Amino acid sequence: MADSHTEDSTQPELMEDGEPFLSNLDIFLFSLIAGLIIYWVMFRKKAEAIPEFKKLETPAPAARETSFIEKMKKTGKNIVVFYGSQTGTGEEFANRLSKDAQRYGMKGMAADPEEYDMSELSRLKEIDNSLAIFCMATYGEGDPTDNAQDFYDWLQESDADLDGVNFTVFALGNKTYEHYNAMGKYVDKRLSELGAKRIFDLGMGDDDGNLEEDFVSWREQFWPAVCEHFGVEATGEESSIRQYELKVHEDLNMNKIYTGELGRLKSFENQKPPFDSKNPFLSPVTVNRKLNKGGDRHLMHLELDITGSKIRYESGDHVAVYPTNDSNIVNKLGEVLGVDLDTVISLNNLDEESNKKHPFPCPTTYRTALTHYLDVTSCPRTNVLYELAQYASDPKDQENMRKMASSSPEGKALYQTWVLDSSRNILAILEDLPSLRPPIDHLCELLPRLQARYYSIASSSKVHPNSIHICAVVVEYQTKTGRTNKGVATNWLKNKVPTDNGHKATVPMYIRKSQFRLPFKSSNPVIMIGPGTGIAPFMGFIQERAWLKQQGKEVGETVMYFGCRHKNEDFLYQEELEAFEKEEVLTQLNVAFSRDQEKKVYVQHLLKNNKEEVWRQIHKDNAHIYICGDARNMARDVQSVFYEIAEELGGMTHTQAVDYIKKLMTKGRYSQDVWS
Repeated sequence: MADSHTEDSTQPELMEDGEPFLSNLDIFLFSLIAGLIIYWVMFRKKAEAIPEFKKLETPAPAARETSFIEKMKKTGKNIVVFYGSQTGTGEEFANRLSKDAQRYGMKGMAADPEEYDMSELSRLKEIDNSLAIFCMATYGEGDPTDNAQDFYDWLQESDADLDGVNFTVFALGNKTYEHYNAMGKYVDKRLSELGAKRIFDLGMGDDDGNLEEDFVSWREQFWPAVCEHFGVEATGEESSIRQYELKVHEDLNMNKIYTGELGRLKSFENQKPPFDSKNPFLSPVTVNRKLNKGGDRHLMHLELDITGSKIRYESGDHVAVYPTNDSNIVNKLGEVLGVDLDTVISLNNLDEESNKKHPFPCPTTYRTALTHYLDVTSCPRTNVLYELAQYASDPKDQENMRKMASSSPEGKALYQTWVLDSSRNILAILEDLPSLRPPIDHLCELLPRLQARYYSIASSSKVHPNSIHICAVVVEYQTKTGRTNKGVATNWLKNKVPTDNGHKATVPMYIRKSQFRLPFKSSNPVIMIGPGTGIAPFMGFIQERAWLKQQGKEVGETVMYFGCRHKNEDFLYQEELEAFEKEEVLTQLNVAFSRDQEKKVYVQHLLKNNKEEVWRQIHKDNAHIYICGDARNMARDVQSVFYEIAEELGGMTHTQAVDYIKKLMTKGRYSQDVWS
């Protein structure tokens, strides 16, 4: 029996008495039932999934490659450029560096750390002449950007051995902020601690100065250092390298064309929570009123309805909105370049292995791309000028464009004066260089993505659970070339009239959580300092303190320091603030009218006038301090006043005072929500 059993292993197992354990009929029935179950599971599931699949841009891949090492090996890449980016600049720089690699006989790829398993960094040494570059932006109060949060957490917790891993870091930040380039500095320091080899010094980009110049200068020195380290030479290939190829669609079904959606096709028609940066909620505008009574500016209060969206927010959070570009600029670009903007196109990545198949959602029209997806109003960066130079028919224009993209002092000065100081956007450049007529598809490849704009929420969810309030000033100014430049988002918001011919105006939005929070104990005093539109989050805070009071909670002192130009012109929310003061929700309302007298008076002057009271609140009563508004001057000046008060009334040296305020920051008792 044993022999025959091994010879024919397909024979059914015999029972001890020689009878088959399963008869032929049993096997048949068993197979039939199993087949029916499999059929039912497979096809029932498929039937449910079909509508979902139709909506996808491309069929979903079996599984996304989370190993950047395997991807690099598969595609023959030896340089990986990771980016931590909140507004797209870090990603843009990473793409430029990965493109550069080709000019040095190497192959690079830009990578989002959120999409890969970063613990694989230790395996980078498996690839010859490999290098990891990190373009890391700092967000908020020294925080990592959203897409670099997991990587940051891993770095903090990891004890990986990165010996043999080559790296360099370029940091993106803004000197006006307290924690200048904190994320870039941390990544640089931590990678070195874990044993990785820094092959070039940390680059420091300052957006308060000239971030582009900082990056270009760093890059000019970085690549020669790489060549020297790996013993390679530049190939001399300075020609333009296209990343995407154009496909024009002649007769594509209209339902397959993107019309402004950011992720899922038709997501604006068929809204599904949860709502986030890839899937914003179209919120109807219910209120849009002008806040100022006079003056030449337009300050506005908007209310967005979030009923039924399942969106939750807290006082101090930010609302992100996705604006669209002015149709006049878009139409002029079409005219100048002589193209039909309603042509349906796709820009497809030439690197088929790349996770980024298109620079923006495709297929779409040039009009949609220039309206919804591309930034056409910022000053173009030098790489855009460099790549477009080849299309200028006048050799002088070509020379100047290339010069502006170089790191020569003359080139940098020309870029500074002709582009930055003159606030020339891409349309102004095309108008002022009549010989420059690039193909529109290459221009669309090079322009950065249009980014969401963040506003501090001016309401409390305890009082307004279904509504989000925004307070903003419309940006409009004359440039040195005599043109009028308008802020994209604020002018777009200004025109959002609640009901336009029976049609509801909507705003694509989502919430970004913030660390700007009221004290956990409502009995703690709060000192709020917010001139101009910096008052926004404090309207939410005051509403919440009023609500807490109504609930019978013990609420500490609530002190407001507000500043504006003239009492009769731009005293924002005057009626509401005075009513809160009358109801004793606001213990004290201090307002600095900077231009109502000969000598300018600002919020920091009022703080100084009340120094004894301020010191008591901070030092004895555990007050929490909040500052919102301009980072460059106001936040800095206010901080200096706090140093002075601590020195004068706390008997401290300047160093001790600085340390005292730093400790308050660490404890979460000195919070800033500032911008520059």
